[in-house]
Amino acid sequence: MTDIRIEGAKIIIVGGSSGMGLALARRLLGEGAAVTIAGRSEDKLAAARRDLGEHPGLATVAVDISREEEVAALFGNSGPVDHIVSTAADIVGAYQLLPKIELTAAQRVVESKIYGPLLLAKYGAAHLPPSGSITYTSGVAAYRPAARGSVVAAVNAALEGLVRALAVELAPIRINAVSPGWVDTPIWSFVAGEAKQATLDAMAQRLPAGRVGRPDDIADAIRFLIGNGFTTGTILHVEGGHRLV
Repeated sequence: MTDIRIEGAKIIIVGGSSGMGLALARRLLGEGAAVTIAGRSEDKLAAARRDLGEHPGLATVAVDISREEEVAALFGNSGPVDHIVSTAADIVGAYQLLPKIELTAAQRVVESKIYGPLLLAKYGAAHLPPSGSITYTSGVAAYRPAARGSVVAAVNAALEGLVRALAVELAPIRINAVSPGWVDTPIWSFVAGEAKQATLDAMAQRLPAGRVGRPDDIADAIRFLIGNGFTTGTILHVEGGHRLV
């Protein structure tokens, strides 16, 4: 049983215009929360509004969380916030063997999954109540890295270290992360291209759960972390048993 009220809560979801973040927005809106989806693309934000039916509890704002002035402005305009979630990840060009990795692609991953989360905590914490939370998404690559995945594995592991440090520094505000396994989201188009479905199907046959994840699986996990007042500094693994195989 969760002990943090969601109805009427104000929640910012960074990266909520598609995939896991969009699934979470839909769930929280259904529970009566006021949700602001933040993202870089105005087109994707508009598509999210259409997908969610122009819900009266929904707002969207364009922001690049790797830019400090934009994060500062986000919270300067937001007023009090109850919870912050970030599912943002810019991995375009990052899944490459070492000889082909371009530093600019690696830097974008770091900006979206380390600098961005750091800035969200820096500017967002002052707007959160003691019962508030910040939830990030890391990933199974930190535990089961594969060839071409060195940058993503390193960044996910670093983000989990940041979670533990922030949970101590910002207490009693709760800081956690969900570590997804392979989830069928649009991001796989960048990872596997036309081989996306075949790649996901092959992994499904390996996993103890017998399938890859769905965005709602991750939304459920984030919802738990938002709502459970006794969980902080924790990495919640939602990966179908991937770490076991």
